[in-house]
Amino acid sequence: MDQMAIADRRQLRRKLSFWRVAALLLLVGIGFSLYRYGFADEASSARPHVARIKITGLIQDSDELLERLDRIAESDSAKALIVSISSPGGTTYGGERIFKAIREVAEKKPVVSDIRTLAASAGYMIATAGDTIVAGESSITGSIGVIFQYPQVSGMMEKLGISLEEIKSAPLKAEPSPFHEASPEAQAMIRSMIMDSYGWFVDLVADRRKLPREEALRLSDGSILTGRQALSAKLVDTLGGEREIRAYLETRGVSEDLPIVEWKEKGSSSSFWFASAMAEFLRMTGLGEALGATRFGTWGTDKLFLDGLVSVWQVGRG
Repeated sequence: MDQMAIADRRQLRRKLSFWRVAALLLLVGIGFSLYRYGFADEASSARPHVARIKITGLIQDSDELLERLDRIAESDSAKALIVSISSPGGTTYGGERIFKAIREVAEKKPVVSDIRTLAASAGYMIATAGDTIVAGESSITGSIGVIFQYPQVSGMMEKLGISLEEIKSAPLKAEPSPFHEASPEAQAMIRSMIMDSYGWFVDLVADRRKLPREEALRLSDGSILTGRQALSAKLVDTLGGEREIRAYLETRGVSEDLPIVEWKEKGSSSSFWFASAMAEFLRMTGLGEALGATRFGTWGTDKLFLDGLVSVWQVGRG
């Protein structure tokens, strides 16, 4: 065998060795990512700790979150719960279900509501479920109220020469409609529904914040408040952060030495668990920024519309 052939074989072996090592490192990295993403939190939550959940973005009905709260309630290792909220609100029904689930946790262990940048409307509704509410001085909260919105395209249809005919079993069926202005009867029906839900929200605030209903009603005009204003209005209990949260928990017999463990959404509960694990691996290896890896974990998870009555703070809206 001539020298050139020997050199070619050695070069080929070196290339094969490189790719074998690279493949091994890739498999180890993916395995570690999967462990961190799917199992590390469970290992951490096996020892005594303070559980934390984060509620961010638009609030909707979430079975996964409710199941997570139920597991925290039943966990002997979770000695308390911190609910960190950064949300403008969302559906009234979604807020109601989460509120009730948090109250079930509070029947078994202390719960602190931690208002971060924003906890308005249904976000504040959820905050009232805590045994105490801690907010930042410049946090935004309040916006207590309910809204129902629907588009109105009848003017555009008229300009385009489009008409819609309908036959209904009763005048209030499928009202309000985007294809014509709501009748006084339809407006009255929707307003009755809104005010019933609003009354429930006001009663909830009055009960949880120990306020006379008249005072709760006065504060439920949709206004937003800073943390300082909310403290003055008795909508929150303390200004501060983790130190104040720990101080409160100590008064409830929860040692400040206990670690805080975030109970995250389990990747296995989503069809995108592998993409999320890959995103974690790419982040750890430094490839995330180049490939936009963080997008993997959110594919298909955003919803375009909120259904039903909405309790949400909207910037620039009345």
